[in-house]
Amino acid sequence: MSTALAIASRPREPDAAQLEALLDEEFLAGIGWDPQRQIMLIAPEHRTLGYAVCRVTECGVVAQRAGGLCATCTNRWKASGEALEEFLLRPRRGRTIGEPPCVVDECQRPALSTRKSLCRAHEWQRAKTLLGLPLEQFLRRSDVVGLAGFGSCAVPACPRPRDRSVSTLCRAHDGKWNQHRRRDPNLKLDDWMVDQPAVVERGLISLRGLPPLARAELLFGVQQRCASGTRTVLPLLRGFTYRVRDRRVNSLADLGDNWSCHTLRGIWRSIVGHVELALATPETERTKDVWNAAVFGGTGLIDFTGIHQPWLREATKRVIFEDFPRRRGHRSAHVLRRRVIDVVHLSESLRLQRVDAGQHPGLLGRTDIVAFLNRLGHLNATGRISHYQHVKIARRAAALLRDVRAVGLTRPGEPAAGLGDDFVLRPGDIPAETVQESPGRAIPDEIFTQLIAELPVLETSSFPEARVAVQLLMDTGRRPGEICVLPLDCLDRDPDGKYLLVYDDAKTHRRGRRLPIKDSTGELILTQQHAVRARFPGTDPARLVLLPAPLRNPHGTRTMPMHTLGEVHRRWVDALPDLLHADGAIFPKAAIVPYAWRHSYAQRHADAGVSPDVLRDLMGHRSMDTTQIYYRITEKRTRAAVERITAHQFDRHGTPLWRHAEQLLDHEHVRRNLGQVAVPYGLCTEPTNVQAGGGACPLRFRCVGCHHFRTDPSYLPDLRAYLQDLLRDRERILAATDLDGWARTDAAPSEDEIKKIRHLVRRVEEHLDELTDDDRTQILEATAMLRRTRPAVALGMPTVRTSA
Repeated sequence: MSTALAIASRPREPDAAQLEALLDEEFLAGIGWDPQRQIMLIAPEHRTLGYAVCRVTECGVVAQRAGGLCATCTNRWKASGEALEEFLLRPRRGRTIGEPPCVVDECQRPALSTRKSLCRAHEWQRAKTLLGLPLEQFLRRSDVVGLAGFGSCAVPACPRPRDRSVSTLCRAHDGKWNQHRRRDPNLKLDDWMVDQPAVVERGLISLRGLPPLARAELLFGVQQRCASGTRTVLPLLRGFTYRVRDRRVNSLADLGDNWSCHTLRGIWRSIVGHVELALATPETERTKDVWNAAVFGGTGLIDFTGIHQPWLREATKRVIFEDFPRRRGHRSAHVLRRRVIDVVHLSESLRLQRVDAGQHPGLLGRTDIVAFLNRLGHLNATGRISHYQHVKIARRAAALLRDVRAVGLTRPGEPAAGLGDDFVLRPGDIPAETVQESPGRAIPDEIFTQLIAELPVLETSSFPEARVAVQLLMDTGRRPGEICVLPLDCLDRDPDGKYLLVYDDAKTHRRGRRLPIKDSTGELILTQQHAVRARFPGTDPARLVLLPAPLRNPHGTRTMPMHTLGEVHRRWVDALPDLLHADGAIFPKAAIVPYAWRHSYAQRHADAGVSPDVLRDLMGHRSMDTTQIYYRITEKRTRAAVERITAHQFDRHGTPLWRHAEQLLDHEHVRRNLGQVAVPYGLCTEPTNVQAGGGACPLRFRCVGCHHFRTDPSYLPDLRAYLQDLLRDRERILAATDLDGWARTDAAPSEDEIKKIRHLVRRVEEHLDELTDDDRTQILEATAMLRRTRPAVALGMPTVRTSA
């Protein structure tokens, strides 16, 4: 790393002012923040910090027991022997909450209690000097004036005022100090005050006595927890401030991870994480060995500590840093995490098999690559990694070594300086992937129907949004991540009034895509929209989401996490009775995952005859190869279709071939695949053309006049289209006025060819008309299946052979 880059990437020291600038005024008002007294006074109805108040009349203490009573009232109720309803109506007299000010105008001293609403001096004046004059008359006297206060309590954490001029403490701490001093006469007041917390009051959290940075970090962390909908129990938050004050740390990060209470540790990790994320930038984060992927727009952590060699660790960090902007979607960080994990295997191989543990890149060469490949083979053979992982690790390691060179990290002064050119994985070093035929991940129709019938069970066993999410997966075929993050306003209509689902395809970076959906799906979304608006009436509809998270979501703006949908979906499927095929066989429940609905959507549309290019657009794929992964036309179904169609095959004269064939033998299927090639409106069996893949016809592609030509009903649309093309060409050429006679004759389609095509079309149509309705239906279904799998074929040009 260059010196300039190192200086620019140096992590900044935490700044209290920077965090304070990030505090939201609305949040501070919501928690009752008093910047002068440095306290929070949280109301019971706060969405994430709120608490229950004791149900006893005039008690007002935080309820900590079942039934909604505080600890004292619970004991009083049990001792009274009364019914709870009667006990709740009996006021709790003499309860003091906090220290109310003296009721004398402009008096800055605290009252003695809620019953004695005067300060100590005014109470003495009324009781001694004026002989117990009633309070109303006492307050009207001209000689009763407000008194100046004595200042704040000397305890750093306490916001209460001093009670007397002879003491530096408030009334409560003065009493505590006297008790401690009697037990320990040698105790010093200054040492005792440092560790004392503020007096507990309902809803009050004191941040007095905390360093400015720690106070700003705590406020910002609580703000972010509230914004994310995370519930924070008030006594735990108060206890957290005690821990910060006791440890006397300047920053919350200095507290460390050693906590006896796992809940307090969770609060600490959450607050510190929010603070680090707020202060971090990609330039500062890249210098660390553990990255917070949220800084780069991802999720989770990326850990480089498993890479033992400093040069390899730094080179990997540089490559990952450059790769991050090219990644999109919610799994972008996961892909990069996998790259790092695969580099760890390379690092471990170097550490174990070299004397210098691979610390010097200039000494590495081909021998080390071979050792790495042998280690992967050993891990695969012993079952520690699968063959799939073996291939992926080798492939990603090869890609990383290429990237290291591509970004110039082998130059002098760079981390991998001197790395040999032979320290690279060649294409032949990467093992071939195992090709395994499978029936695909689409859920069979009969199983699909059973699962739809069980959707009400999903709603009753979890929450309504789970059922809506699963039903949208079934009906739309979108990725689970795309469904989970749908905004509330995700429904539109086309010019014909039909429903459209508006969603963002983050994987291909296409926003606002519009997917035609069924009316029932549109009505499902409308119902869910009404339910969300009714559930969160105080939130701006533009911020609401269609599928709000069930937890930590007070405003309805947080989307349902994918892992929550996955967990609920798995529990629902596992709890269902056995799912049976038509023949009684049990369908494996492990195959029913949220992504299987996407495969089922593709299979359903493929079976309905949707053309591959249209299906590609529906699935949101850029490549047709990707779309073909999502549906299968099984060998059994293809074979049955071929058998039906082959029994209705014709030669160039329209004469039926294989008219009485009922079933092709295995070797005949092989011969069909190897001994013929597709042409635009049928099949060709001419050996030269077959060997050349259809591009070397010695007869200049005069298919309908060739003995080697075969056709069947599945090519009938192509034959009709070809006939129409010939007729159009003939009329256009005959109407042309700027052609010589010989040119017109040569360019015009042959009348014999037109007659041949017309006869062939008529013969195939007559043959279909002769069939029964059932046979015709089967032929049409087989035709649709074969046409979906048939590649487009264009007429080639005859090959010009050169003489030897």
